[in-house]
Amino acid sequence: MADSVEDSQICRQAVEQKLVTAEELRTASSQRRRLVDGGHDRPISEILVDLGFLTRTQLQRIQGTNEDSGSRPAQQLPGYQILNKCGAGAMAVVYRAKQLSLDRTVAIKVLPKRLSKNKEFVERFYREGRAAAQLNHTNIVQAIDVAEANSYHYFVMEFVEGCTVYDELAEGKVYSEPEALDIITQIARALVHAHERGFIHRDVKPKNIMLTEDRVAKLADMGLAREAADHQSAIAEAGRAYGTPYYIAPEQIRGEVDIDHRADLYSLGATFYHMVTGRVPFEGPTPSAVMHKHLKEPLIPPDHLNTALTSGCGAMIELLLAKDRDDRYPSARELLVDLDLLMRDQPPAYARRQVGEDVFSSLSMGNAISDGMAGGTAANRPRASNGPPTWTIVFGVVAALSIIINLILWAAR
Repeated sequence: MADSVEDSQICRQAVEQKLVTAEELRTASSQRRRLVDGGHDRPISEILVDLGFLTRTQLQRIQGTNEDSGSRPAQQLPGYQILNKCGAGAMAVVYRAKQLSLDRTVAIKVLPKRLSKNKEFVERFYREGRAAAQLNHTNIVQAIDVAEANSYHYFVMEFVEGCTVYDELAEGKVYSEPEALDIITQIARALVHAHERGFIHRDVKPKNIMLTEDRVAKLADMGLAREAADHQSAIAEAGRAYGTPYYIAPEQIRGEVDIDHRADLYSLGATFYHMVTGRVPFEGPTPSAVMHKHLKEPLIPPDHLNTALTSGCGAMIELLLAKDRDDRYPSARELLVDLDLLMRDQPPAYARRQVGEDVFSSLSMGNAISDGMAGGTAANRPRASNGPPTWTIVFGVVAALSIIINLILWAAR
């Protein structure tokens, strides 16, 4: 498993460094699947070299960077036996280890010494530990300890045997609607738990969704999390865009002070979009270009890219990705209602297509009044996204009859 994780890290870095394209990575992944089916296996990174997409020197350079990305703490963390490295990121190296006192496997995230001198990195590292420690949920990676020993800052957490959603996307996977709904539902539950305890994650993305071998989804990396009521931190961060460009909410890009839980819903929507279409919502040559599109460019509806999606699923994702946070779901609880309905093959209650409501507002008003006389209002009654509203059908019939009558009168002259 460690080798597989290491190979995924190498492939990710090759794409991020623009040494290979996503299409080349998918080609190599397909080649590996054929090898596995034939009873052979070979790391995707090696297949990239075999196919000429990556040079041997480039591969060795990435491997060398991974080895140097953090000095091995060996046995310098009291109470833990380091077993092997299982991941590396920009801010930390993750090791699989044994907690000696309880004889259990854990994951230990270690801050490299080169970053230990940076107070902002150290504070963010401990903030992650403190935030995770206050959350206890099946779909959140559990915190165990955060401390410093022998000049190493480390964070001990639950060890998750499996992969991330990003790993599967990097191999070219496009999730079916039922599978994506299952994973997004689990993460939405995690967000309900975090949000109702006052925490905003601020970096929901495929890399931070871990999947166990039984397909239990767990939200990881609380490194950007902060308490919604922490006004001092909010003011200190004003004007700075925190998050990942492909999945970041518009209000985070603008560096607004009053970021709330709806930023996480946008990021979850961007992740959902990527899972079911195989594409991020907005692409661009630079991070700033991508973020500009989040702010200004209309979204290509996901069911235009994947026609197998139901209209309800498409409407839900579009609602999550509304540029104005007031147009998104009010909270993750309402999102869970729609997710549950879709999984039972029913239309969503909150997400619906906004078709021509500005043009036919007077007709809509008339329907709202009629609905109210019938015992409810359009505002408080869920509307299905599947099928056109009744007033649209009536309007079409009236328009057609008008055209026919005019044609008859013209012919009679």
